[in-house]
Amino acid sequence: MSVPAAFRRRYGASPLHLLLVLVSFALAVYAGLRLFEGDTLGVAVWFVGAALLHDLVLLPLYSVTDRAAQALFTRGSGPTPPVPRVSVNYVRVPAFVSGVLLLVWWPLVLRRVEHYTAATALPADGFLGRWLLITGALFAVSAVVLVVRTRRWSRAQRQARSATK
Repeated sequence: MSVPAAFRRRYGASPLHLLLVLVSFALAVYAGLRLFEGDTLGVAVWFVGAALLHDLVLLPLYSVTDRAAQALFTRGSGPTPPVPRVSVNYVRVPAFVSGVLLLVWWPLVLRRVEHYTAATALPADGFLGRWLLITGALFAVSAVVLVVRTRRWSRAQRQARSATK
């Protein structure tokens, strides 16, 4: 067995992928070391708290929510065939993007920054409305795409049934 084949069998990807992963780890270590130069204890407490919050609260919460969405979207009723299982992604994607936007901008969305207006000379009162508007638009676009794809899927199912008769 050649060296590249053995490498690929053990690692599972190309050497370029391994190089990029190692470079990203080196960058993360550098950023972590720069971060720890200031308040080491505060940063460590923040990381441990974030890990605990994610593992003990957020992971069970979004796992249960995802299971409920899967059960809701795969349930068929009556003579119509059930919606394809992939449709739960039409809820996951806008919810994820909305959650990331909220995570990044939460102090402004929840109006928890008094110094924002003083530092930027911009009002801090429009972020909640904009976030809600963006979230609504994300779910609306996702719903439109779901309806279009479901109609195409239903049409393809009808054509397949009529072709077999």
